[in-house]
Amino acid sequence: MSSIVLAILALLSLAIVFGSILGFAAVYLRVVGNPLVDQVNSLLPQTQCGQCGYPGCRPYAQAIVKGTAINKCPPGGESTIHALADLLDVDPLPLDAEHGVEKARTVAYIREEECIGCTKCIQACPVDAILGAAKRMHTVIADECTGCDLCIEPCPVDCIDMLPIELAPTSWYWQQPDNLIATDRSVLVQSTSRYEYD
Repeated sequence: MSSIVLAILALLSLAIVFGSILGFAAVYLRVVGNPLVDQVNSLLPQTQCGQCGYPGCRPYAQAIVKGTAINKCPPGGESTIHALADLLDVDPLPLDAEHGVEKARTVAYIREEECIGCTKCIQACPVDAILGAAKRMHTVIADECTGCDLCIEPCPVDCIDMLPIELAPTSWYWQQPDNLIATDRSVLVQSTSRYEYD
């Protein structure tokens, strides 16, 4: 047998052995996460702004599951607090003003003619929504920007503005009425069914 065939067989046998070990480890050593943390995290706005006192939405979701208050997220606002209260079956609390106030969703905009290319905003952005290089103009990828405001303070020339996001067919959503009570729904169903059978 030639040395090339022996080398191929050796590599193939090593690949089988290590593949088997990795497959075993993936099945028997996997870390099972808490599904409730995933549900809470999916309700948070994913701005990664840190206003809640945690470095991002997932750490805050883990803290909520462990018992931290659900009212520390200004970007999520009252709607997120109510969604979390429904999920966790707790009473909704008013937004904690110590962490900020609810405001309209915004997106960062860099006035490019004033940008000096210092890269400080790039380093501050938690979602990598800013493009640029050292001593070159920077710009924001609007679809990736979460409006966290973390890029404003490090900018030495104040060339970043936070602009409100205009409603468009893709960003508009229907808000459910708050005053619709289950009893009203049952009365409506009864009244409509009465007309169907009469």
